[in-house]
Amino acid sequence: MGQALGLIQVDQSTVAIKESFGKFDEVLEPGCHFLPWCIGQQIAGYLTLRVQQLDVRCETKTKDNVFVNVVASVQYRALSEKASDAFYRLSNTREQIQSYVFDVIRASVPKMNLDDAFEQKNEIAKAVEDELEKAMSMYGYEIVQTLIVDIEPDEHVKRAMNEINAAARLRMAANEKAEAEKILQIKRAEGEAESKYLAGVGIARQRQAIVDGLRDSVLAFSENVPGTSAKDVMDMVLVTQYFDTMKEIGASSKSSSVFIPHGPGAVKDIAAQIRDGQLQARLL
Repeated sequence: MGQALGLIQVDQSTVAIKESFGKFDEVLEPGCHFLPWCIGQQIAGYLTLRVQQLDVRCETKTKDNVFVNVVASVQYRALSEKASDAFYRLSNTREQIQSYVFDVIRASVPKMNLDDAFEQKNEIAKAVEDELEKAMSMYGYEIVQTLIVDIEPDEHVKRAMNEINAAARLRMAANEKAEAEKILQIKRAEGEAESKYLAGVGIARQRQAIVDGLRDSVLAFSENVPGTSAKDVMDMVLVTQYFDTMKEIGASSKSSSVFIPHGPGAVKDIAAQIRDGQLQARLL
């Protein structure tokens, strides 16, 4: 009904292209407009001013001869002040943008190795955006942003890259494990050395204490019992130690059977052997 009366509505974020007898007349802003069709005025079409997105997938080759698929995302919008250029000068905006993206990517990526392409995604995106901005501004379009959202090498290349990365990490883990084992062995050896040293010190102190105790016992016995000599005291000490040793052997459940002389004469022989050994040691 409105169109019959010459009334049209232009929605928000949209402009309408008005023609008179097939010739461009003006750009109609959002709102209600009177368009007397009887005098040749009509709407040629509508143009959205919203930001649009175009995803472009481009296959190319890197400097080290690896084929990759580069996925670029271009965000663009038409300018209201250049709506006539955007409407009339391009028949297919998306194909035009895609052609420029192909051209820039295939000119930039072949100059880089695969690893450099991953590291320099922002530089590739900036090159694409600069070229698009320069080319599309004359057609009434603004490039809002350009992103390189993905770089996909061949599946075999990705598998090889993952294997290289895994091997490097395994090698690093092996080195760390070997270093840890080395430190553990060093610390264990240091601990054993310290333990043996302390054990040796303890044995030396024990023997010194035994010698001191025997000396004190001999002196005290000689002083308190008149008529006894150092030899008598040593014989008594040896007898006492002999019976203590027999007691320990009998009390130990893990000891093997030991057959030794146990009569009084045997004790005398043992004492004589010890004294003879000590005398020979002094002579040497």
